[in-house]
Amino acid sequence: MTTQLDEGSPRWCIRLISELNAADKRATALAKALSPQQLNWRPRPHEWSVGQCLEHLRVTNEVYCEAMSNSLVDHPLTLVQDITPGWFGQWFIRSYIEPSPGTKRRAPRKIRPSAQVDSSILDQFLKSNQRARELIHRARNYDVNRIRFKNPFVPMVRFTVGTGLEILSKHQRRHLLQAERIRDSLELSAAGLHRPQE
Repeated sequence: MTTQLDEGSPRWCIRLISELNAADKRATALAKALSPQQLNWRPRPHEWSVGQCLEHLRVTNEVYCEAMSNSLVDHPLTLVQDITPGWFGQWFIRSYIEPSPGTKRRAPRKIRPSAQVDSSILDQFLKSNQRARELIHRARNYDVNRIRFKNPFVPMVRFTVGTGLEILSKHQRRHLLQAERIRDSLELSAAGLHRPQE
C-alpha cells in the first residue's frame, strides 16, 4: 500500500515515501515465505531472528510516529524542500542509526522485541510503515526542520521532525540488512542440515 503525493509535495517527502516503499518490498521478499519457526530462528542465542528485526522496526515506527505526530499540532503551515538535520542529528544518525557492519548497539528497552514473534509480524510491520507514510504525507506542509519533538527514549533530547523521519528510514535500512544476513545464515544452516553425508 502506498500514499499518493501531488506534484507540489516537497522533495524530502517524495524521497522518504519512496524509501519506505522500497523497505516494504525488501521486507516482503525477505520474510513472506518463512514459516513461524524460520521467522524465530536465531543464528546464536544472543542474536535476533528475522522476526525480531521486523518487530523492532514495527515498535520503533509506532513510538517515533506518535511522538512526531503530536509535535505537529498547533504549528503554522510552512513548506520546505529538503531535510537538514543539525550537527547533533547528523552525528546521531551516523553513529547509531546507519548500517555499520561490526558495530552493535543495545536497543532501548521500550523497543526491544519479544523472545518469540507472531507469524503476522510482516503484516504488522507493513501496516506500521503505512502509518509512517501517512505521517510524512501530513507533515509535508510543515517546516520539519524547525518543529521539534521529545525523544521517546531520552526526554532531554529533542530532534526535529525531519531528523526523526530520517532516523526511521535509515533505521529500517540497518535492520533489514541485519535480517537479510540472518536469512542467509538460516539458508546455510538448512543446507548444512540436509547435505548428504559422504
